[in-house]
Amino acid sequence: MKLRCLSVLGICFFARGVAAQDLSTPKCPASSVPATIAQDACQQAFDVYQFMAPQLGLALTGGNATAGQGGVLGGLGHLSVGVRLNGFHGKIPDVTNPAFTQSVSGAQRRTLPTTDEWVGLPTADAAIGLFKGFPLGISNVLGLDALVSMSYVPTLTQNDFSVTPSSNFQFGYGARIGLLAESIVTPGVSVTWIQRDLPTTDVVANINGASLSVTDTKVSTKAWRVVASKNLIMFSVAGGIGQDKYEQSAVVRGTVTQGGVGVTAEAPGTSESLSRVNFFGDLTYNLPLLKIAAEIGHATGGTVETYNSFSGGRADQSYTYGSLGIRLSW
Repeated sequence: MKLRCLSVLGICFFARGVAAQDLSTPKCPASSVPATIAQDACQQAFDVYQFMAPQLGLALTGGNATAGQGGVLGGLGHLSVGVRLNGFHGKIPDVTNPAFTQSVSGAQRRTLPTTDEWVGLPTADAAIGLFKGFPLGISNVLGLDALVSMSYVPTLTQNDFSVTPSSNFQFGYGARIGLLAESIVTPGVSVTWIQRDLPTTDVVANINGASLSVTDTKVSTKAWRVVASKNLIMFSVAGGIGQDKYEQSAVVRGTVTQGGVGVTAEAPGTSESLSRVNFFGDLTYNLPLLKIAAEIGHATGGTVETYNSFSGGRADQSYTYGSLGIRLSW
């Protein structure tokens, strides 16, 4: 396998060498002759945007806010810093496929081709202990950690597409409240909330004489989790469940060159919101200071509407994901 970069929003994936037709009418209007000529290209750009939005959200959120961690860190003086890669078997619109064509006589409902790819997004995160909590028997309750994350989107220009983020890095923030601190007999139990965003990004793909553009793209995720964990000396186990909310907006346009003149159609009202249930399990190998964590989880739920269908299935299909990370903790 070789590392490639996703043209839809610049996230990286490893390349390995039915249909949602919910919208009864096209999202892109055909209010004039030029708009009719570019309507199909515009609608395809909108549907690609819809199809990829849940996958972008999942690549950003993953499962546990801190890999392998269930309870709070233990108050001031405790810190955890780590990096990880969230990945899953995704479906990518294949805009280079000859079947990905655009009509100049209005939107035509069709099945757009996709390819199966391993989609992944690297993230960095930190947890900072703020309050150990109130004593309760041999444990503590209502401890508090601050959470910080960072995501990365590269600037790319390859062949007929470009990805231009406003910034290559974007920071997120959140908190973890300890319901029960881990002790020799009790697990660590906590509730986390964290917001992670991607930087505002412009994406343009030129195919078959048409231009599909998704500009001023904003992807914001908010995730809460209930997590429990237990340290088994050499290994630790953790599991949790919660909800993700993905919010995204963009300016979606399709441009077609007709008679040497470019005509453009734009999709109105592209702000979308999707809520999904997310559950996961973690296994961590404990070394002095260093922890190596693996995670597997599943995200499901919500409805995403498209006019065209995709050979890879519905835009709102469920995904099983994995994560591998390392962190320093003290």
